[in-house]
Amino acid sequence: MAAKRDYYEVLGVDKNATQEELKKAYRKLAKKYHPDANPNNKKEAEIKFKEVNEAYENLSDPQKRRMYDQFGHNGPQGFGGGQGPFGQGGYYSYTTSDFGDFGDLGDIFSSFFGGGFGGRTSSRRQNGPRKGADLNLRMEITFEQSFLGVEKEITVTRNETCDTCHGTGAKPGTSPVKCSVCNGTGQVTAVQNTILGQMQTRRTCSACHGTGEVIKEPCETCKGKGTVRKQPKIKVKIPAGIADNQTVVLRGEGEPGEKGGPKGDLYITVKIKRHSIFSRNGNNVMCEVPITITQATLGADLEIPMVDGSKETFRIPDGTQTGTKFTIKNKGFKPINSSNVGDFVFTVTVQTPKRLSKEQRELLTQLAKTMNEQPPIKKRGLFG
Repeated sequence: MAAKRDYYEVLGVDKNATQEELKKAYRKLAKKYHPDANPNNKKEAEIKFKEVNEAYENLSDPQKRRMYDQFGHNGPQGFGGGQGPFGQGGYYSYTTSDFGDFGDLGDIFSSFFGGGFGGRTSSRRQNGPRKGADLNLRMEITFEQSFLGVEKEITVTRNETCDTCHGTGAKPGTSPVKCSVCNGTGQVTAVQNTILGQMQTRRTCSACHGTGEVIKEPCETCKGKGTVRKQPKIKVKIPAGIADNQTVVLRGEGEPGEKGGPKGDLYITVKIKRHSIFSRNGNNVMCEVPITITQATLGADLEIPMVDGSKETFRIPDGTQTGTKFTIKNKGFKPINSSNVGDFVFTVTVQTPKRLSKEQRELLTQLAKTMNEQPPIKKRGLFG
């Protein structure tokens, strides 16, 4: 199978392209490769058209674009598996529309061709299956949890399909009926006389609100909405190595779709609490380790605490100066979908004792004499 082309390359734009530039490039290519515009080469046009649509869908969504810029096609996937354009399994997910569901393409072609190819209009998309809305949450985790990974249970407030009417909005035993005002199209046409002649305009049907159907007897549970507000508990698996402000995507955990459309997704942005000892620099764990003046002078075996709770014995040489950095290999973060493990880097700080016993002071004074240093002059206190 051929490797996927870069989305920016597909649309022919720079990686710093604005949303307006993306949309402009998308309109141009969608018009060029639409199958109805290529009757003599429909199959190849269909493939290119689908490629353009997928690229625009991922780059026009700020969250998906940010993850694509960070991880590319082979980036991490959504919790719970499933198939997205970047493979299968993992912790992040991206969804692409099937051919025939083109997002705002109907509106784009309406502006080009006054209603789309072959008489199709955006009302077809309005009345067809529509994906549910996405939800966005923030979650705070500890530094250790970001290092090791963690599974958490969260409560999500969202709409869910009504169990009584199964999402139809109609009372059990009844069904929605076709709207008599728009004849089921979801749109009404108005003709206006202008100095340039008659002009036709289309607007959403006010009787059915664009659905093409009217509920005569609404469901008593959901009052005709087809959904009810609930607060389900969901388990979220945060992968080891996740960085601050990275996002985990749970596919199908958003709002329910309409007209049989798929559920939306749940985006969880992770915030990592500041640690009192450890910090992160890239994939490296950083910390400061205090040592005594004798350890710095004579050298010592130090027991260094690791993020996972274990300890590593590390030998520092004699004559170690404050501010010296030491590295313990492969004890840092393992980034998502990568085998490049970071290191544990600690900086030693030599602590000077503030209070000495008489014996300790005499010993240090003797040491100073052997090193040709002038010992400190003992002074009486301010008040004797």
